[in-house]
Amino acid sequence: MKNQRNIIVTVVAVLLIIVGFFTLNRKGNSSEKNVTIGVVSQSKQDEAIWKIIRKDIKDKYGINVKIKNFTDYTQPNKALQNGDIDLNAFQHQAFLDAWNKANKGTIVSIGKTFIAPIRLYSNKYKSIKKLPKGATISLPNDATNESRALFVLKNAGLITFKKNCSKLATIKDIATNKKQFKLKEIGAEQTARTLSDVDAAFVNNNYAIASGLKTNSAIYTEPVNKDSKQWINIICSTRKNKNNPLFKKIIKVYQTNKVKQLYKKYYGNTQIPAWDIKL
Repeated sequence: MKNQRNIIVTVVAVLLIIVGFFTLNRKGNSSEKNVTIGVVSQSKQDEAIWKIIRKDIKDKYGINVKIKNFTDYTQPNKALQNGDIDLNAFQHQAFLDAWNKANKGTIVSIGKTFIAPIRLYSNKYKSIKKLPKGATISLPNDATNESRALFVLKNAGLITFKKNCSKLATIKDIATNKKQFKLKEIGAEQTARTLSDVDAAFVNNNYAIASGLKTNSAIYTEPVNKDSKQWINIICSTRKNKNNPLFKKIIKVYQTNKVKQLYKKYYGNTQIPAWDIKL
């Protein structure tokens, strides 16, 4: 009886070890198949596009993609750097470069997505040409989007830059300001809210949609040209994870003609697929 009891105990112990091993292994495999992507102020259009992309990724590769929505541009890179999310998809290369420099970050681009021209809106004027001398214009205060807005004014022929101006222009880089515009720097997520208080405001596309602004009501749209290269949006990971095979599969599903058609369906020409665009 004693020997039988010892055999039973041994068998049970072995079974528990085997069950435990396969349980842990299954959990390990499951966690490897989950990828969380951070975005900012996701619109209904973005949600619809990502829903289809997520389904295709799940069907083709068995990867569960979760979208985590943030409310402003300061959060997703911190979350990625800290390991709270796996990827993010909200910024252009210029913003990433500036963030890495300021925060000693190790975030890198692993794939291009789209370019969303920034637009100038006004509740008072129907054309950028109608803006009066001394008009107040609000623009994003982060280094990259402020530069982007200034380049728009340059392309519109309203300001010029000093000769030594870098890719990231600041108000101090303005050489001439023909109409003596007063430029008001505030958070990108706040510019739309200033429209009742200023003559015009630069509003990033995601915040314009969230605020109910119609792109066809903009009084000027950023032209897509050689100045636009640094404003192409990207999907990012940390440097140490850039070669993660799961991430590469996500990019492969994203950068397809099917997704191009989704952008055309939901955004028309307001967000332009840019992974193979030539500028």
